[in-house]
Amino acid sequence: MSRPAMEGRRIQLYLLMLLADTLILLGSFIAAGGLYRNQWPHELAMAMGWAFLPIFLVIAVHQRCYSIRALDEIRYAIGQVGVALILSAMLCMVMIFYAKAASEFSRVMLSLALILAFSGMALFRAGLHYGMRRVYGPSVSSVLVVMDGGPKVDFRGAQVVHAEDFDISGVHTSPDSLDRIGRLMRGMDRVVVSCAVDRRSQWASVMRGAGVRGEVISNALQELGAIALEREGGQSFLVVSTGPLALHARIIKRVMDLAITIPALIVLSPVMLLVALLIKLEDGGPVFFVQQRMGAHNCLFDMLKFRSMRHGKGDRRGARSTSRDDDRVTRIGAFIRKTSIDELPQLFNVLRSEMSIVGPRPHALGSQAGEKLFWEVHRDYWQRHALKPGLTGLAQIRGHRGATETEDHLKDRLEADLEYIRNWSIWRDVTIIFATARVLVHPNAY
Repeated sequence: MSRPAMEGRRIQLYLLMLLADTLILLGSFIAAGGLYRNQWPHELAMAMGWAFLPIFLVIAVHQRCYSIRALDEIRYAIGQVGVALILSAMLCMVMIFYAKAASEFSRVMLSLALILAFSGMALFRAGLHYGMRRVYGPSVSSVLVVMDGGPKVDFRGAQVVHAEDFDISGVHTSPDSLDRIGRLMRGMDRVVVSCAVDRRSQWASVMRGAGVRGEVISNALQELGAIALEREGGQSFLVVSTGPLALHARIIKRVMDLAITIPALIVLSPVMLLVALLIKLEDGGPVFFVQQRMGAHNCLFDMLKFRSMRHGKGDRRGARSTSRDDDRVTRIGAFIRKTSIDELPQLFNVLRSEMSIVGPRPHALGSQAGEKLFWEVHRDYWQRHALKPGLTGLAQIRGHRGATETEDHLKDRLEADLEYIRNWSIWRDVTIIFATARVLVHPNAY
């Protein structure tokens, strides 16, 4: 049975838990003030509740009260929220002591509020856990098991597919096959492959490129670059890929993308409308050039550019690189290519979450380095799709732009892309954005 990716639903559950904890905590302080001072609501109790709330929420997040394990394990969930309340109370007491505000503080109301809050949060988690088990089964994680001739794997609630549905032997030479597998793996928390020894390295490479947490069942270590060895249900698993960026990192990266993209589209809309009009007036053809590119998780998407070539002369597969005096390029096309204005429609790809501001540049499927297709040059080529492709990237600010006339040109770009993926940080993204702006203003800066 097909099981959808659960990350979006988990985020909703985390927010529900956080909102419920907020209401329960504030309600507990109101109840504590009413029961102790017989005043509903009591002003001091309300002030204590609002002061206690941010301390608790920070500690609760740090204690992983809103995590997959807290959703899956009821004892862990209740235990962690209890620890968060105790630590918050201790920190609150220290702050009151140093602020010399003990005379305005009621220990009885705090103690009563903590008891009520813990009871309410524990009951809420028990009810939520019961409801989730009925709706989602034994776990809120999405697990995909791929059976390819290895020992049988039995995970409750896992989606099981069989490798007969894919041509894994030729997957590295077929973007369409990679797209099918990538879409199947996209959004999964774990992908477990049970396969024969001679196919493990192929699956390991596919999972790294798909940007998922990948594991293979193994009775003996192979040359797979394994990250860890895990055991579950009496079987051993080699962890061969780490998966996508952590949730908080993806949220930060997405927020930065939108914070740049939306204002940029508003500010640049007059320029984009003028360019679209000039393209239309020159030869009457379509404004946009749409080309399939390989995106995150090895999934295909339609990348947008302003059309810079004559209508009907565009290369959909990208097999022929554009030369400096290419006769296919229109007059307006030459200008927008030189100024990189032709890339502006990719802001819509960023808005649609198909691309990011910073990431490995997406290559045309037919692109060649020398006489070889890009993926034929280096076995790690597909691993550059573990993150969303970007408008700019580390390779671009290092000067690796333009035609790939030799295999070394591609290898330089690939090395930079894989370095970016291994060492990603939001600060590196910011640095690359500023470096790109510098290159646009001063083309010979790098």
